[in-house]
Amino acid sequence: MIQFSLFKIPIRVELWFWLTLAFIGGVTRVDGKEAFFLLLLFMIAGFISILVHELGHALTAKAFGKRVEIVLQAFGGYAAYSGGAPLDRTRTFLVTAAGPALQIVLGVVVYLFAQSLPGMSPQATYFVERLYAISFIWALLNLLPVLPLDGGRLLQTILGPSRIKLTLLISIAVAIGVGVLYFMMTDDILLPIFMGMFAYQAFQALKALP
Repeated sequence: MIQFSLFKIPIRVELWFWLTLAFIGGVTRVDGKEAFFLLLLFMIAGFISILVHELGHALTAKAFGKRVEIVLQAFGGYAAYSGGAPLDRTRTFLVTAAGPALQIVLGVVVYLFAQSLPGMSPQATYFVERLYAISFIWALLNLLPVLPLDGGRLLQTILGPSRIKLTLLISIAVAIGVGVLYFMMTDDILLPIFMGMFAYQAFQALKALP
């Protein structure tokens, strides 16, 4: 576990975060020093992008008077905040939206930077490409209207607590649809597994409603 502070925000990076990035980056296919180095570059790119995402949440919540901390764990992380005055729906929306928004900004900046610097080494090109790809893909996935993703929380904030049933039904439908479509297009099972988990969690929450 790694602990440090950034912008006076405590940050904890757990071992599972690195193991997950290694798995996604293809650690099982590493067959030499060059491949291992590229895997490390992928993991660093993932770390930077996801940390920026969580900083978006944390810095916005901090601006609204909250005490915040960031934890990076398996398959992502979260920004926890407490204290201060309760957030209204507008501020809750802004805190939630700030994560993917800042991550998309990072992706755009890195992409434009790469376009202005031709002639980079293959390793540098690989790192930059992975950094903006992870930023865009992670942000877009998080904006899916599926709880507990940011998009699902944004939908929940917009519809309000009185329409939580509708939020859960949309979460289930989108999660199943995205999971099935992605598997049909790629034969990859990782994202469908997560979409299935999210759909099941939403279904359980739906059953628990009065």
